[in-house]
Amino acid sequence: MEQRKRVGDILFFLALTLSISCIFYVPLVTLQPSPAFMPYVTGLMWSPAIAALLTVRFRRLDLSSLGWGWGEHRWNLTAYLVPLGYAGLAYAAVWILGLGGFADAENIKQLRTFLGWKDAHPALVVIGYALLMASAGMAISLATALGEEIGWRGFLAPRMAELTGFMPSVLIVGLIWGLWHMPLILLGGYNAKTELWVAIPCFMMLVLGVSLIAAWLRLKSGSLWPAAILHASHNLFIQRVFTPLTGPRGEVTPYVIDEFGIAVPVAILIFAVWFWKRRAVVA
Repeated sequence: MEQRKRVGDILFFLALTLSISCIFYVPLVTLQPSPAFMPYVTGLMWSPAIAALLTVRFRRLDLSSLGWGWGEHRWNLTAYLVPLGYAGLAYAAVWILGLGGFADAENIKQLRTFLGWKDAHPALVVIGYALLMASAGMAISLATALGEEIGWRGFLAPRMAELTGFMPSVLIVGLIWGLWHMPLILLGGYNAKTELWVAIPCFMMLVLGVSLIAAWLRLKSGSLWPAAILHASHNLFIQRVFTPLTGPRGEVTPYVIDEFGIAVPVAILIFAVWFWKRRAVVA
């Protein structure tokens, strides 16, 4: 009976997530890109959280089961540093191999404009931008990533792990998480610089790797915050730090950087293997 109830809770959550997400999918895939897109993106990212909270309310579940407690600081610090580690590994390989350039003149020009530092030395621009993103930028990134993680790791991951065990739950939640992004990838231009036959496999590999790390941290810490910090740190360092610091080296660059090139997913899988080898501590 308990297992049947848990399955019902999960299906209710997934149905709500899809329904609420569709409110934001429609403008994101039909309207022309504009500054108004950010509220739609934020709404989409908070759809899993809204669905989780409504599921808890209507299915009469314990709100604390979402993992609101802060937990041990070491897991939150680990969550912050892991994306910096795999993003740094991936982009260092890209720069060293000449598949992309580090802080090219055009990159520095754009960052100077962003910061308002018109005459600053390139090294100061890079350091200042990186520090700003790693601090204030992280707070902004966490505000949106938290919306997804209340749903995916706060609600779904622990319940799925109870039903199927750790590794099957990682694959199932990762697949659901990846599919949830597909309308934006297929119709919304999320992968604007790579073809779908490259973008989708790379993105799904990335999502499954992050799903394993996030689930491990969620179950080990008993808190949703490490997963939220991991997600926010991932978005921040890949989308707002390393990619803007990488200049093109011919047509190959988009195929090795960001979330739709090969370097980051491979680096994530290296880190994911480390967590997978320690799966017994959360299984």
